[in-house]
Amino acid sequence: MNKAESKYFNTAVKMDEALLTLLEKKDFEYITVKEICEQAGVNRSTFYLHYETTRDLLMETLEYIDAQFLGYFQIDASKAIDKIKSGSLDDLVLITPEYLTPYLAFIRDHKKVFASALKKPDTFQSNISFQKMFEHIFNPIMERLHIPQSERNYILSFYIRGIMGIVGEWLKQDCSDPINVIAGIIMKCILPVTDTHADKTHR
Repeated sequence: MNKAESKYFNTAVKMDEALLTLLEKKDFEYITVKEICEQAGVNRSTFYLHYETTRDLLMETLEYIDAQFLGYFQIDASKAIDKIKSGSLDDLVLITPEYLTPYLAFIRDHKKVFASALKKPDTFQSNISFQKMFEHIFNPIMERLHIPQSERNYILSFYIRGIMGIVGEWLKQDCSDPINVIAGIIMKCILPVTDTHADKTHR
């Protein structure tokens, strides 16, 4: 990273931290560029050099906190991937508490910024950490279950919208219900995904 890139990165971090601090005090729609600049210790021209609107900053702040996402998982990522690739097919379930609990904890601990994103549906639906979980966990599972590539986007869309809908309702309640309760509700809504290749061979 050169000097110019480092300066840009440091300024972006100040902006992200400023927005997170302000979100603890008021709703996103009432936060002004002036307040963000004062909190970050930068001038307005610097803000507009980086962003067009406060919504652009919100999107970046979601990316900023996403860097903390993997730290919520107590399982070793490489071992989890190996288990997906070589474990029993009977043990492959798209959604389990093992993955849901840290994800919900991450949402709860950053509920102010996610609640703000919830008011911008396209921003909330594109939640990066959630997409990463699908990319690194659920796609490999569907690969082993021989789910055709042409069907995967439909399945992922179903799961994303369903789970994000539940999470959205949870955020509206200020994450007042315990994580295990929300995880249990999501698990009740999950349909088993079977090995499509095995289904065909038994017909």
